[in-house]
Order: sequence, then C-alpha cells, then structure tokens
Amino acid sequence: MAKQKVAMLTAGGLAPCLSSAVGGLIERYSDVAPELDIVAYKSGYQGVLLGDSIEITRQMREKAPLLHRYGGSPIGNSRVKLTNAADCVKRGLVKEGENPLRVAAERLANDGITILHTIGGDDTNTTAADLAAYLAANGYDLTVVGLPKTVDNDVVPIRQSLGAWTAAEVGAHFFDNVGNEQTAAPRTLVIHEVMGRHCGWLTAATARAYLQRTSRNQYVDGLMMDAQLKGIDAVYLPEMAFDLDAEAARLKEVMDRTGHATVFVSEGACLDAIVAEREAAGETVKRDAFGHVKIDTINVGAWFQKQFASLLNAERSLVQKSGYFARSAPANGDDLRLIQSMVDLAVESALNKVSGVTGHDESQNGKLRTIEFPRIKGGKAFDLSTAWFAEVMDNIGQKYKEA
Repeated sequence: MAKQKVAMLTAGGLAPCLSSAVGGLIERYSDVAPELDIVAYKSGYQGVLLGDSIEITRQMREKAPLLHRYGGSPIGNSRVKLTNAADCVKRGLVKEGENPLRVAAERLANDGITILHTIGGDDTNTTAADLAAYLAANGYDLTVVGLPKTVDNDVVPIRQSLGAWTAAEVGAHFFDNVGNEQTAAPRTLVIHEVMGRHCGWLTAATARAYLQRTSRNQYVDGLMMDAQLKGIDAVYLPEMAFDLDAEAARLKEVMDRTGHATVFVSEGACLDAIVAEREAAGETVKRDAFGHVKIDTINVGAWFQKQFASLLNAERSLVQKSGYFARSAPANGDDLRLIQSMVDLAVESALNKVSGVTGHDESQNGKLRTIEFPRIKGGKAFDLSTAWFAEVMDNIGQKYKEA
C-alpha cells in the first residue's frame, strides 16, 4: 500500500482561524501520524494549479504552536473556482483548452497526495467537493476533509464556523474606539459597516459583543461620555425589512435629543436593492469568479450614509468598516477550542478515508461530525427569532421584522 501524504490549503477571504487551523493540523498529524509527509499549497487552489507548495519540515512542525498567535494565513489565500475555466485562463493559472479540475487532479496525483485538507467557506469546500468527485470518477483515491472558515457564520448546515466568534469580539473592540468620534462634532452620525454578504449573524453578534463590552463602563455623571453615547441606535441586517422613512424619523428624534446617532449595518443589508439601482442606472457591477457581487465595490455603509445624513440633519457623518481589522485577528479562546475539536476530527476522518466538512451538524442536534459535501451550502440566513438578538434589539429600542 502506498504511503499516505497530506496536503492543506487555505482559500477565500481571511478569518481569525486560518493560521491556527494550519498550526493545529501540523500539530495533530505530528502527534498521531508523524511518519506522514505534509505539504501546503500556497495561495489556495492557485498553488495546486501552479504546483507551488511548501514542504512542512521538522523545524516547522516543532514551531507550529506559534501559529496560534497570529491572524492571516501562513500559506496564503486566493479565490479560484476550478470549474470556471475562463477565469483560470484569464489569470494565467491554466492554458487555453485545459480543464482546471484535470490540471489540479494531475498535480495532486503527481505530488502523491492522498489526503487534502481545505480550510475555507462554502465556495472553498464546494470546490473541494467538485475536485474530489472528479478524482473519484477518474480512478484516483483522494480523501478531502474541509474545515469551515467564514466570519459570516453562514455555512449550511454548520452551527458555528471557525473565526466568527473572534471577528465579532474584535469588531466590538474596533468600534469601542471609533464610537468616540461622536464627541468630535455636534450632530454626528457614525455608521459601523460589518462584514456579512447574505447573513446578518456577524453584525448582530458584533453589536451584542459591543453592548456587553460597554456595559461594564463607569462614567462621570453630567458629562457627555455616558451610556447613551456609547450605545447603539440601529442595527440593519440583510434578513430585516427596511423602511427608510420610518427609520429616518426615529433616528432624527434620537439625534435631536442626544446630538448623535450610531448605526451598525451589515455590508449585505439592502444589497440587492442597491445593485438593482446601480444596474438600472447603467452601471456595470463587478462580480468575482463565483458570480458574487464584489461587495467591497458597493459600499453599503456609504449608501446608508447618503440616505440618512440629510434626513437626520447631521452636521457630520462617517462610515467606518471593521471587516479587515476583525477578520485578520488571531483566534480568541473560544475559537481556539472550536478549531482544536474540528482539527482533531478532520485528521481522524482523513486517516479513516471519510471525506466531508467537519462541523456541528444542525440537522443532527448539533453533533460534531464530518458532514457530507453535497449538504454544504452558503448563504445561511441569520434567524431573527434568536433569543439573544431579541435582547440586543430590546436594548437598542428598535422594532424589526423579516424582509
């Protein structure tokens, strides 16, 4: 029997788990199967197509625990869809007429890879599923085990994706400083744009973390820095209906009474309406290899700023985005524990030739298991009936309903 050989890659956007997941996989294999060779493909599937990899040496294994201290990815990321041949050709990853799936499969076969770990979101892991299916159909035995990474926490049917807890905590820390801009000028509107294309979980969780963080504050009575100034006046999510006139009237009353207004908005809130508005005006909206709108070109926070600033008679308004700051952080304690449990299962599954994505399966009472690839999907909506979210909105005093 041929010797097993392990490869790993990270792909998609960053999340506060990639470095730790890479370190955890190296540590776990070094503990339970130290005889296996490990390589890491650089910059995700791009590295597979180009044959660009890093051999994990003995020295790297010994120092792997250091990776838990850092954000980012120690092996690089990219967004590559192996079933989008035209995009791969355009980027110089394959030649005209080549099938990227075949190129990737031949690279893995030539490199002797028998186990592939993909650390990414739904796009990364559904691409892994495409690759595994292609390899199986062409007689090559490869076990693919993914780890679910996304700050949006929107992977079906996984209860909690890696990195999302940290992103919420760090986003709250970010805004704890930014919110002080309310004291820089009278009648200031501050909009905190949080990541979340289709799912409002991260925005909601960041708001909760911020309110919990500031609830411990003590203030000097009679001065401007108080619980009202450090509070939140509105939260807007993709799953929520949005009534501009009603919300503008409500927030203007807040502005008139307090001299400031604070809004948390998901980058996907009202996204479809904004895209339709721009396309109707003749603008070409950019999309990535997976067909997703390039959301960083939309500037949802700026759209809300444009709508609200004049309606609230704001003398000053600004949009601050916590996304890159939050997603680049090292994993916090909660995520480190989640990463370790998923890494341990991923290695066990890989050695037992069980492919899929590790996670707590919402369809099986939250059991931690290796979930079958065909069941993995993106865009899971945040449940607005979640008890802790109701508490957040009661604290804010905002009425809401589903879109």
